[in-house]
Amino acid sequence: MASLETAAEHERILREIESTDTNCIGPTLRSVYDGQAHGLFMDKLEGRIRNHDREIEKMCNHHFQGFVDSITELLKVRGEAQKLKSQVIETNQRLQNDGKELLSPMEELKLCRLQQRNIATSIDKLTHCLPVLEMYSRLQEQMKAKRYYPALRTLELLEQTCLPQAGQYRFCSIMAENIPRLRTQIRDVSMSDLKDFLESIRKHSDKIGETAMKQAQLQRSVDSTLPHQQRAGSGRRARKEAGANTDLDGHGCSPLSEQDSGILDVEDEEEDEVGGPLNSPAVLNPAQRQSDGAGVSCSVAPPGGLMVYVSVRQVPGAQDLVDFSPVYRCLHIYTGLGARDTFESYYRKQRRKQARLVLQPHSNMHETLDGYRRYFNQIVGFFVVEDHVLHTTQGLVNRAYVEELWELALSKTIAALRTHSSYCTDPDLVLDLKNLIVLFADTLQGYGFPVNQLFDMLLEIRDQYGEILLKKWNLTFRQILDLDNYSPIPVATEEEYRCITGQFPFQDPQLEKMPFPKKLPFSQFVPKVYSQLKEFIYACLKFSEDLHLSSTEIDDMIRKSTNLLLTRTLSHCLQYAIKKKNVGLAELVQIIINTTHLEQSCQFLEGFISNITNVPPDTVNATKLYGTSTFKDARHAAEEEIYTNLNQKIDQFLQLADYDWMAAQGGGQASDYLSDLIAFLCSTFTVFTHLPGRALEHAAMSGKVAQTACMSACKHLSTSLLQLLLEADVRQVSMGALQQFNVDVRECERFARAGPVPGFQGDTLLLAFIDLRQLLDLFTQWDWSTYLADYGRPTCKYLRVNPHTALALLEKMRDTSRKNNVFAQFRKNERDKQKLIDTVVKQLRNLISAHQS
Repeated sequence: MASLETAAEHERILREIESTDTNCIGPTLRSVYDGQAHGLFMDKLEGRIRNHDREIEKMCNHHFQGFVDSITELLKVRGEAQKLKSQVIETNQRLQNDGKELLSPMEELKLCRLQQRNIATSIDKLTHCLPVLEMYSRLQEQMKAKRYYPALRTLELLEQTCLPQAGQYRFCSIMAENIPRLRTQIRDVSMSDLKDFLESIRKHSDKIGETAMKQAQLQRSVDSTLPHQQRAGSGRRARKEAGANTDLDGHGCSPLSEQDSGILDVEDEEEDEVGGPLNSPAVLNPAQRQSDGAGVSCSVAPPGGLMVYVSVRQVPGAQDLVDFSPVYRCLHIYTGLGARDTFESYYRKQRRKQARLVLQPHSNMHETLDGYRRYFNQIVGFFVVEDHVLHTTQGLVNRAYVEELWELALSKTIAALRTHSSYCTDPDLVLDLKNLIVLFADTLQGYGFPVNQLFDMLLEIRDQYGEILLKKWNLTFRQILDLDNYSPIPVATEEEYRCITGQFPFQDPQLEKMPFPKKLPFSQFVPKVYSQLKEFIYACLKFSEDLHLSSTEIDDMIRKSTNLLLTRTLSHCLQYAIKKKNVGLAELVQIIINTTHLEQSCQFLEGFISNITNVPPDTVNATKLYGTSTFKDARHAAEEEIYTNLNQKIDQFLQLADYDWMAAQGGGQASDYLSDLIAFLCSTFTVFTHLPGRALEHAAMSGKVAQTACMSACKHLSTSLLQLLLEADVRQVSMGALQQFNVDVRECERFARAGPVPGFQGDTLLLAFIDLRQLLDLFTQWDWSTYLADYGRPTCKYLRVNPHTALALLEKMRDTSRKNNVFAQFRKNERDKQKLIDTVVKQLRNLISAHQS
């Protein structure tokens, strides 16, 4: 069994040796020598080697015959190759012998052809040298005459055509060396002219802008005479469409920028045989004009091959104040020199620098309108020049460049206007600034620049303008309220009556039937405030004009501003007038009447706004005026102030109360302070019930206020008297003092029963003193058995008496009985009376505890 395993292992190792790389055979051999049968393995390996040798020998014997056949074929081919080589050598020898007879004639022909070529070359060189000399002579004459366009063209022809054809002669080298110097001279001269041009337009940009804005204003005046249907754009949508249809790439332009003449005012060079003036601008005849769809500009290619854009505008514009020929010269020269990119980069860089200078506002620009006007003129002048250059050159400035500058200018201008306009406090200056901004925007929009952001910014300034107006009208309203006498307006004649009713929409058929003299129900501040409201609306309308807004938008803006004036400014002023010191009840009543009339006039204000904006008041989503709530709030505040003032007056009278709380017996008459208080209340309520102008609504209004004020005063008086009786400083109360207090309360009830203000039903006003009356009846009648027996029942006689109040007053009387012997006249029953009081106090305490639990 072991021998079989050894044989199988040796067989496996042999297979690994045959199939494994020699680099990895070491571990395999080691496994053989680690065992005990390596001798047997060597024998087996020798046998395997012999088997492989026999197989190799068999394979060689099998292919040997083919190898022998191949050698035999090669030997046959070698013989044929030797024969072919001999034939080629023989043929070559015969050909050499035959060609020797032709060599001599061919040499003669070669010399003849060489002579002919030399003669032709000499003639050609001489032919080219004479034109070069003539052209160089013409170049010198053109340079002396400062005719740089033909000189540059001559240089091009001399360098590119003539000198290469003339050859490498000494005079050609001298000419070639001078050409760069001449080009540099021409370039420097044109650049110097360009710098002078840039400096000139920098200084005169405000004059250019002023002219352009005047033209825009004139055009707007002409447009304003056209029918409304023919005007370009109405509302924000038309303005946005106009901005969207604007084209800056030469395919569209404004009416102003479409009118141009004299922009190609350059020196007229003579045409000559070298091709005429290099790229000199030319005025196209009608046959050459090729409209691009907007009639703005067209192009022509002169003999030099460069495309030149020229204008076909007919009416002189602001750009005609500038001679643009230095720009065209320099552009053409640099184009001819192959440095157009350098020129374009330099021009744009310099103009960007000038743009930053132009867009930098003066620190005191906000002080006067002229400061803003100079600022706008410079900006308009700058972009008029750029617009002209855009439409009269090919690529010196492109649409992207102009749009980039305009975006920069727009952001800088808007930021500057926001900053400086915030300093303005004069509404007239803000209004003038708005008109100037509109003219500025319309001018630039006419040249094809989008100005929507300027109009959006104007809406921001409009909010600021509204705040300034509110501050101004706040002072106006306060002045009107301070100077008003708060008395009905007396009218002596029909003219006075019509004059006031013309200022304020007032109609009262009853008052009109009355004879003169008579009085209007309201005071002077009503027509004055109404007139100022209309003036404010006019001021808002002035700012909304020319903003390219629709009638609905204008109407909405005016209504919102008027609402702010009513709900914030006028409301605060009315509150100020109501809360002001030394305002009497008569003045407060007059304020109530005035606010009622102003509230009724709100519908006329809405109609007034609709008339000036041509927007019907019933338009969907139309903003409504909030005057009704404003005047209602003011009226309620005045009423509350009336009630507060009355209560304060009552408190002042009550401070004069000087009760002898230990009096043995009460008086038969009411206290002096209370009599004075009742007299004051009677005279006060007479003001409510005897107001002039007995219109029904006035009487109803004053009656309602009088009833509320009277009820409020009676309730406050009742509450204050009860607090006076129960205050902590009053530690003891005698029956005599309580009787005197009861007399005073009866005086108050007499006042309430007398009906100081008509309109109360029955004894309604007496209910204000019902709590006090039941409390005093309980003590004066000493009806404690009824109170304690019926307490908590709806039909209780002393239903309004609080047990806490009764207990507090009873304890004060008990202390008095103990200390001062109030019941001295009943000495026999003194102990029984004191015992009775103690019993009632105890029962009241038990009653309170029972209801609390």
